[in-house]
Amino acid sequence: MGSSTHKPTLSAARLTADAYANGILNHDRVLLSRAITLVESKLSSDQLLSEELIQKILPHSGRSIRIGITGIPGVGKSTFIEAFGKYLTSIGKKLAVLAIDPSSQRTKGSILGDKTRMDELSRDENAFIRPTSAASTLGGVAHNTREAILLCEAAGFDVIIVETVGVGQSEIAVRSMVDFFLLLLIGGAGDELQGIKKGIMEMADGVVITKADGDHKKQANQAKADYQHALHLFPATESGWIPKVLTSSAVEKVGLDETWQMIDAYKTYTTKNGFFEEQRTAQNKNWFHSSIEERIKGEIMKHKVLKEKVNKAELQIEQGKASPGAASREIVESFFQLLGQQI
Repeated sequence: MGSSTHKPTLSAARLTADAYANGILNHDRVLLSRAITLVESKLSSDQLLSEELIQKILPHSGRSIRIGITGIPGVGKSTFIEAFGKYLTSIGKKLAVLAIDPSSQRTKGSILGDKTRMDELSRDENAFIRPTSAASTLGGVAHNTREAILLCEAAGFDVIIVETVGVGQSEIAVRSMVDFFLLLLIGGAGDELQGIKKGIMEMADGVVITKADGDHKKQANQAKADYQHALHLFPATESGWIPKVLTSSAVEKVGLDETWQMIDAYKTYTTKNGFFEEQRTAQNKNWFHSSIEERIKGEIMKHKVLKEKVNKAELQIEQGKASPGAASREIVESFFQLLGQQI
């Protein structure tokens, strides 16, 4: 019997950035999922590989409309997204949903149940759903959501929806990575939610009142009028766009086409006046600066001596012996002193 050689399979071998990129550009969903897992990894080797991959696919990204969808708990985000997503695929759009799940602050575990909640959409050949744990990230978005958006764009998806956790005013963090920010609300929710809504409403490009069917239809229409009036009281938006309020029913499939027409009109309007590209450029700069901060913090926490100093400073802060500002300054100064010694 002659000897035989076996090439390593994709699952057995560590892929190169070129292999990932080629697979993604050829619409390989398995490799797209693996690439998103790669950019989420905390391993240094994975981070370097993911940076190389993002650099390779960058020229093939940026051609989608990026939509952030948020709303108060109970508003039915997943139900709306599934109905809206099915509408989009029915008119020929390729849709990627990055569904950010709530996760435990203690264990960093996540429910990751969006594929269950969007069962019909998850079986659509023109849709891709990726549930991701938000862990401890502020703003209800995962740490590497921006990279995941670029990967999905390179894979040929022309509509990207980022579904956020829905935890309050920190939700506006998603505004820094999408083109259109859609706020979902329900009619008759009561005045106790106004404090949560105001900060988000000022950032919204559009509002949809969900569950506008049956006995809730009258409440939804009243809420539409109330919120449209409230939006006129806010300062003018940077884009010059006047946010609209619509009603929708995922059950009756009503208001989905109007929602898409609103988003499409926004893109046309902001592209014409130059705001669309200006915002994307500003978002990339914001990403750059936040990445610097994250990397410096990461380097500090990887260094044994500095990590011990951080732990000691935390104890002093707990005991009221040091202020957070002064303690952080000392840590940063120690970091640059060590950096100077290495150079």
